[in-house]
Parts: sequence; structure tokens; C-alpha cells
Amino acid sequence: MPETIENSPYHYALAARAIKAIDAAQGNPMSLVELAGQMDMSPAHFQRLFSQWVGVSPKRYQQYLTLDHAKSLLRDRFTVLDTAHETGLSGSSRLHDLFLRWEAMSPGEFAARGRGLTIDYGWFDSPFGDMLAMGTDRGICGMAFTVECGRDEAMRDMASRWPEARYQEDAGKLQIWVDAALGKGAEAKLHLIGAPFQIKVWEALLSIPSGHVTTYSEIAQSIGHPKAVRAVGTAVGRNPVSWLIPCHRALRKSGGLGGYHWGLPVKRALLAWESARLDAAE
Repeated sequence: MPETIENSPYHYALAARAIKAIDAAQGNPMSLVELAGQMDMSPAHFQRLFSQWVGVSPKRYQQYLTLDHAKSLLRDRFTVLDTAHETGLSGSSRLHDLFLRWEAMSPGEFAARGRGLTIDYGWFDSPFGDMLAMGTDRGICGMAFTVECGRDEAMRDMASRWPEARYQEDAGKLQIWVDAALGKGAEAKLHLIGAPFQIKVWEALLSIPSGHVTTYSEIAQSIGHPKAVRAVGTAVGRNPVSWLIPCHRALRKSGGLGGYHWGLPVKRALLAWESARLDAAE
């Protein structure tokens, strides 16, 4: 799959527009001709570009973009998190066919609100549009999608999490880790900056395979706080490393999507993209 296609924000925008078109059809399947017309493209051109981005045809992709897709994921690809498997606050996990190495900030460091940290940041193209990436000398500490909120709000939001840190724009320092995160490198390093409870939740998220989902209550059970479902939901929403720590894979028990900090259209596209690729690979 050509990188210029897969990582182009323009081609993510096709999927975002397709979601709106499919929703507007109110459950009635749309033909390739109809979808291409909504995109102001010829059917052949639309099918070629779209299939290069997601790995399946637009016709097949419609099933992944429906509002009922989350319910089918809970039925067919629900992940039960193993409470007996304790990895501590450092370890490794397979995600997006990448190998991630990650370490967590100590509670004392977190309490300092980023004091003494230098955080580099830069703007990058991703399969889901324009993306802000941040990192320390220990790895990526932040990733945010800007398509719904814009660059200014994404930067303000992320910087407010560690207000005492020093920020400097230097995309070059992050390039090797971002390339790995986008599937163009061997290893992505993460530096998790959060409170101890948050890190337990994020660690649980890291164990959910691509194309699968779990629930907020299952996460609460797995970390030993079965009644803390609301607190788990808050911690999921405060995940600073979108996509690599896959908070989009956490759903409500009812099959509802729940929330997503960077916008529900992005969450739906993430779940659909991963489901389509998993099915195409099987």
C-alpha cells in the first residue's frame, strides 16, 4: 500500500465524508455510483483511492461505518482482559502490528505537572488526518487528531496536561517514533505521563488487539476496581496518546460508542479502518 495514499489527510477526509453520506441514507445501502457522486468523483477514481486507503472496497466498507458496527464488534470481537496477567508499569505489547516499548512516569514526576520536562512537538500527516505528536527524550507522550477541533485547540488541550513543561517545536526529533507509530518503522517508544490510576487503565487498553473492543466495565474489573466504571471512563478520555493507546476500542456495554476526546466521527473511522483491515487479512 503506497504510503502517500495511506497517510494522506485528504484520503481520510473521503472516509469522513462517506460516514456522513451513509448516515444520511438512514440504513439504506448506497451503491458505488451514489457514494462516488457524493464525493464528486468518478466511481473508478473513488474506488481506487478509497480501497488503497482502507484495504477494502467502498461497498464493503459501508458495513463498518454503520451505527450498529459497535454492537457487532461487542458480539464478535469482544476482548476479556486477563486480570491474572500483571505486567507492571513497564513492558511491551503488540499493537497495530508494531512492537511498542513503553515506560511510565513516577507518581512524583506526575505531581510536578511536567516541571523540568522538555516536550518536543510537531505536526504530521496520519491515516486519520492532521495529527499533533509530542514526545520527551523517553518516547512519544502525546498524539492528537485535529480534524474535528483544529490545531490551536489540540495544542492548547495537550499542553494543559503538563502546564509546567517547556514546549518546543521540533518535528525532526519525533520523526523516527512517529514513523514507527504509522507502521513505517520497527519500534515505537511511549512515555506515559499520568496518575497511577490512569496508567493502570491505559495499560489495560494496550492489551486490546487491533480490530477488537472491550467495555469500560471490563476495564474496571481487570484493574481491580469493578465499581469505578465512571472513573475508568474519565481515565480513558484523558489518554494523551490517541491511537497507540487505543481508547477508541473501549465501548459501552450497550454497544454505544461512548465518548472520544477527538470527536466521535474519528472514533468510528478508527474502528471501521481497523475492522476492515483485520477482515481483509484473514
